[in-house]
Amino acid sequence: MNKVQWREWIKRGPVLLDGATGSQLRRMGMPREAVTELWALDHPQDVEMLQRAYRRAGSNILYAPTFQAQPATLEKAGWQGTAEDLNANLVAITRRAAGEDCLVAGDISTMAGTLESWNGELFSTLVEQYRRQIAGLLEGGVDILAGETLLYPQEAEAILTAAELEGGNVPVLITFTMQPDGSFFSGMDAGPVLKELEEAGADGVGFNCVAASDQLPGLVSRLRRFVRGPLISKPNAGNPVIREGGIAEYPMEAEEFAAVQMQAYALGANLLGGCCGTDPEYIQRLQKQLR
Repeated sequence: MNKVQWREWIKRGPVLLDGATGSQLRRMGMPREAVTELWALDHPQDVEMLQRAYRRAGSNILYAPTFQAQPATLEKAGWQGTAEDLNANLVAITRRAAGEDCLVAGDISTMAGTLESWNGELFSTLVEQYRRQIAGLLEGGVDILAGETLLYPQEAEAILTAAELEGGNVPVLITFTMQPDGSFFSGMDAGPVLKELEEAGADGVGFNCVAASDQLPGLVSRLRRFVRGPLISKPNAGNPVIREGGIAEYPMEAEEFAAVQMQAYALGANLLGGCCGTDPEYIQRLQKQLR
């Protein structure tokens, strides 16, 4: 899919993204200490089962399990192959699950756990890391590139630059994790940053990994004042409760989650999905309310 096709496709109405991947794979047996991308490669049937469930629930876009499949991150995890091959193979799993009904997004995340991704002196390094990941995602045949759970504007800028270096015509979505008041954890105001990223070529912007709560509609309203194009709302199922062993539980039920997302839709968010703690039932409830 190219950028022109994306602009026409998005006009169809609200778009449903998928829900959580990592937390759901852990429910399916993935050990907590496992590297999700490597475990997914070894357990393609589990990934397909989850993603087919999202497709049946109504998702229009499925995110491939490539969240932290950047070369430096994979090397740190002990991966002996190339990032390009791993990304292409993980996309192939999602492509099988998507069939002809869904678009496939290549998932790209923050590198703050591996590099000082806020450091301007490392911008070229960041671009090269993302460029190699994107090369594999495009080889695998993604329709869209999706930078998500980003922490710093420089990460988004590096993803846009890397995408341009690898061809430049695939739609790129950008979402940050942020505070409910619309600020990044670094203290910057998210609204002007999202506006600048739109102007730099992002084809959809917004947030993910923010708690769905009574504050979420206000966040959407604030961001919509800056964003002209598609606005993405992909929150968690409420604020997590940390149980024994460090296990996070998300308390918001699917019906309440869908109601919060419907408020987000009414205020201008038109790409809607779920992040941590959500599952196919959350997407299905949201689809029913949208109908």
